[in-house]
Amino acid sequence: MQEHGFEHTSVLLAESVAGIFSDPAGIYVDCTLGGGGHSAALAARLAPAGWLIGIDQDQAAIQAGKQRLAAADCRIDIVQSNFQCLGSVLAELKTGLVDGILFDLGVSSHQLDVADRGFSYMQDAPLDMRMNTNADFSAYDVVNTYSEQQLSAMITDYGEERWAKRIARFIVENRAVSDIKTTGRLVDIIKKAIPAAARREGPHPAKRTFQAIRIEVNNELAILRDTFITAVECLKAGGRIGIITFHSLEDRIAKQTLQHLAKTCICPPQLPICVCQHKPQIKVLGKPVLPSPDELEKNPRARSAKLRIAVKL
Repeated sequence: MQEHGFEHTSVLLAESVAGIFSDPAGIYVDCTLGGGGHSAALAARLAPAGWLIGIDQDQAAIQAGKQRLAAADCRIDIVQSNFQCLGSVLAELKTGLVDGILFDLGVSSHQLDVADRGFSYMQDAPLDMRMNTNADFSAYDVVNTYSEQQLSAMITDYGEERWAKRIARFIVENRAVSDIKTTGRLVDIIKKAIPAAARREGPHPAKRTFQAIRIEVNNELAILRDTFITAVECLKAGGRIGIITFHSLEDRIAKQTLQHLAKTCICPPQLPICVCQHKPQIKVLGKPVLPSPDELEKNPRARSAKLRIAVKL
């Protein structure tokens, strides 16, 4: 695969960094290093005694992050791993409890813009969509091996696509002729499956299906709840977690997990009084933060972003 500069515009940059930062000598973890924007902003606030850890499963992000953070004054550790391994990454680095943890979910601008990664429905490329390019399982496997029922359920659940059944049927009919190998051919199939009137309104007709396949390939949603719980366990008292989401599915998981961790009582609702003695682990701070009109004008990809912040009690 050819080399590219890792270009990525960090969303809600000032808000997220300010939201989780408290101590210039603290330990902070950027669980989604990406282009290094959030990490660079955190590193700029850290004193030499501070420590920043960046995690990403994408090799291109690791290389870009190392370059971008090379001149930082604080200690920097960059680890190629999936953020679901957060607990073991921190154990290996012997960090102890940390001051702040940030998640910037979804796909990076770089992954969308580099055609040969196969994430984008706007550019023709091999069907790939792997965030970890060393993984064996790709979008090609999903599109060419899943049953019609599996495809339909996946596109419904992860894409919230009303034409999921038709799209699944069209995919299966077309791959019977020959394997679907490129994003361009898949986009053509999706366009044929969605009636013309429906294609004229709303987002690009392939957007929801591509989102669904990407989530499936990278197991994006299944790992979120446990990872957020682990992150809270890794925070010291007063430490903060920040989560930036980009679509309703991941935001729902973020919201529900934080609400669960903030509960004061987990007794069954039919009990007349609380007997659980459950203590909340976090306090959710305010309403979700949305991008400003100014940020939306500069970066339209930020339009669905939401930032949720909570503090460890």
